Amino acid sequence: MRTSNHLIGLLNFLTFLLSIPILGSGIWLSSRANTTDCLRFLQWPIIVIGASIMVISLAGFAGACYRNTFLMYLYLWAMFLVIATLVGFIIFAYAVTDKGSGRSVVNRAYLEYRLDDYSGWLEERVSSTGYWSKIRACIRDSKVCAKMGRNIGGVPESADAFYLRKLSPIQSGCCKPPTECGNVYVNETVWTIGGGLVGSSLDCNRWSNDQQQLCYDCDSCKAGVLASLKKSWRKVSVINIVILIILVIVYVVACAAFRHNRKIDNDEPYGETRMEKAQPSRIHF
Repeated sequence: MRTSNHLIGLLNFLTFLLSIPILGSGIWLSSRANTTDCLRFLQWPIIVIGASIMVISLAGFAGACYRNTFLMYLYLWAMFLVIATLVGFIIFAYAVTDKGSGRSVVNRAYLEYRLDDYSGWLEERVSSTGYWSKIRACIRDSKVCAKMGRNIGGVPESADAFYLRKLSPIQSGCCKPPTECGNVYVNETVWTIGGGLVGSSLDCNRWSNDQQQLCYDCDSCKAGVLASLKKSWRKVSVINIVILIILVIVYVVACAAFRHNRKIDNDEPYGETRMEKAQPSRIHF
């Protein structure tokens, strides 16, 4: 009995430790929401799940230490719901980030992004007027485009050097015009209209050398945000899948240990009575 309680307590301590990386990944998403991805509601489910696992683990640990059956029942049911929620969130995260990826461009190291490659709930959310106005302001305030500047001896780097850079999705989509527009490079965020054939993309007309405008209204910028979100969510989902597997194993072992405790609690009085009946009473003459 004592060994089973120690095992359950150890398992709850382990789940408490597992809640830390989940909570940490939610906080990481939150920091990116404020500075990079600029979509602020996606991190909260992960933060809530991580905090819930932490609180539930403490309840289970207390139940094991004090042999409190109610706390143990509460722990097992609550952990089951949390695991089910985590499974649902992982499936949701992969479903909404399933489509879309960057496109290679000839003689360019960076990828470019088109909104047509994305669809579904997340794309509609990002593209909606109300959300995009907030995301656009967040990208502009984060100075992500201004931070692209590189000077060599006080002179901006050459076009050839810029074309060899690996830009983030938001840098590629929001801070420069699409390559198909045929604009001529001056520096990272200043491009002049070329004398050649201009591409048919509407983003070619949306681009502006105004540093407060750039390509923040371009579809390529929205696609860049979606690509950045996909990259962030996939990283977090890999961590969550590993933790989910460990949580399921811990939960199964905890259920087995709890059943063992219940069996002992139910059998002990019966066993003692049976032993007492089996022993004949001693009669002294």
